Amino acid sequence: SVIDLKKSFDTVDALKGISFNIPQGECYGLLGPNGAGKTTTISIMSTMIKPDNGEIIIAGYNLQTNPLDCKKNIGVVTQEIALYDELSAYDNLLFWGGMYKVPRHELVKRIDETFELMGLSDRKNDKVKTYSGGMKRRINIASALLHKPKILFMDEPTVGIDPQSRNLIFEVVEKLHKEGMTIIYTTHYMEEAERLCDRVGIIDNG
Repeated sequence: SVIDLKKSFDTVDALKGISFNIPQGECYGLLGPNGAGKTTTISIMSTMIKPDNGEIIIAGYNLQTNPLDCKKNIGVVTQEIALYDELSAYDNLLFWGGMYKVPRHELVKRIDETFELMGLSDRKNDKVKTYSGGMKRRINIASALLHKPKILFMDEPTVGIDPQSRNLIFEVVEKLHKEGMTIIYTTHYMEEAERLCDRVGIIDNG
């Protein structure tokens, strides 16, 4: 639940009091042009920036009073690729899984599962710098799934990537949704929202 969320940067009102409610298991699309406030919304919900006003409840926890409990329940796929180029894809996932405190024996199993899901098992030991943009994006998504979050935030995950990776990401989102994961998916592509989302909220100019 997001209630009356407001955020300003200097003289720009990025969010002007938006509210929405997403039931468990829904794939919810946040649709709008560039600069509409989609990334600001995701950044606040994933505790990266603080709102000026408003209340957020995630998996029953208040974000302001229980940020750690909220963080345990969410996975975040940012627009920026958050990977270490010099490490292999496998070592990147070991690192991120360790940050989520996933037990080692469990983590190794989950890493193999996510490589399979992302269609990259044969490239898991290659350095990330040898990956295409689309492959990096897929590993970025994999890193957000290692702790089995209840809620996944995806901020424009298909921008600027090849059609093959794009289709694979669609299939992954559909599979996760089918398995009952709650997904918040921001995009400015109408056809993506139409294909993937149960409902959409349209945001423009905050």
